[in-house]
Amino acid sequence: MAARAALEVAAAAAARDVVLYEHDRSRFFRLAGLFCASQGLFWAYLAHYAFTALRPVPGPASGAGADDPLRPRDNKWRFGFTASCLTVGSLTVAAGWLLPLRSVARLTLLRGGAAVSIATPGPLGVGRRTFTVPLRDVAGAAHRSEAAAAVPIRVGPPVLLLLDKRGELREPRLFDVTVGAARKL
Repeated sequence: MAARAALEVAAAAAARDVVLYEHDRSRFFRLAGLFCASQGLFWAYLAHYAFTALRPVPGPASGAGADDPLRPRDNKWRFGFTASCLTVGSLTVAAGWLLPLRSVARLTLLRGGAAVSIATPGPLGVGRRTFTVPLRDVAGAAHRSEAAAAVPIRVGPPVLLLLDKRGELREPRLFDVTVGAARKL
C-alpha cells in the first residue's frame, strides 16, 4: 500500500522538475576557501623563507656548541622544514578544495523522474558545480531520520555526498522514495 502511494507521488512529480532539497551555504564555503588559500600562501612563503634563509652556518669544530642537536649543521634541517611547510600548506588547500565539493547545495529531481541534478559549491567555495546523474546511480547511505548532522547520499560507487540537516527538504516523501531510497549500486 505504501509503495503504491509512493509511486503515485513520484508519477505526479514526474511532469516537472522538482526541487527536493536546498541549502545555501555559499558564504561559509567562500570564507573557508579564502582561509585555506591564505593558509596555503602563508605556508608557501614560510617554505620559501626556510629554503633560502636557513642555511647551515659553520660552527666551531670542537667545544660546547659543536654537539648541540638543535643547531642545523647541514642541509637536512633546511630541506626537512621546507618539505614540512609545503606539506601542511598543500593539505590545507586540498581540504579547502574538496570540502565544498561534498556538500550538496541543491538537489533536483528532473522531469520524468529518471535523473537527478545535484548542485554543489565549487572548489574553494567559488562558483557552483552542477551535474546530472541517473536516479538508478543515486542511493541513500542512511535514512534521514538516522543521520545526526548530515544525510549521506551515495552517487555511484565511489562518491559520497552530504546533505546538511539544516537545509530545507521541500518534498520529504518524494525524497524518501527517490534519492533517499536504499539501493545496491
